[in-house]
Amino acid sequence: MTKFLNKAYKARDAASTRTLYDDWAASYEAEVSENGYATPGRCADALARQVDDLAAPVLDFGCGTGLSGLALKHAGFGTIDGVDLSEEMLNGAREKGVYRHLNQIEAGQDLPRTDYKAMAAIGVIGAGAAPISVLHQLMRALPPDGKLVFSFNDHALEDPANMAGVSEWTDCGAARLLFKEAGAHLPGINLNSTVYILEKA
Repeated sequence: MTKFLNKAYKARDAASTRTLYDDWAASYEAEVSENGYATPGRCADALARQVDDLAAPVLDFGCGTGLSGLALKHAGFGTIDGVDLSEEMLNGAREKGVYRHLNQIEAGQDLPRTDYKAMAAIGVIGAGAAPISVLHQLMRALPPDGKLVFSFNDHALEDPANMAGVSEWTDCGAARLLFKEAGAHLPGINLNSTVYILEKA
């Protein structure tokens, strides 16, 4: 099996990111699963404890092959939409049968809808994936009291710009940090992540 994890955390532009994930799509789930991919379940369970209506639509931003959508479904969410840069990854997500809508988007493109009271960006922001501007995009799109769950793995936490992006929302009171928990991400390669939930003021 071609190993992509050793390539995944290197900085690249949006076009190169799409190419990487298109190429990785066929073996992605096998590779992350054999390394114990834990973050989707941790994020989904944390978000489920913070929302009032699990039937309301939730957006899975950067849904990949749908492992995050499955985790959201298992946590009790009933209506899940997904978006991703990679059409090949989306093909895997379609096979899961857990999404209401799936859309391919370009980097920085507006979301298909802006009425989501809950959003997830699970394993999305960090080196080799999406920039911190994604956090700002999603937070701006949330309505007041809307909630965003996201994760920073160890590599993402090494970049001070990522936590600075969170602070831009919390320090001025534009958002509240409801949840923060460090834990396993890919234990097979000794990589951890921290899960966060922000609530927009």
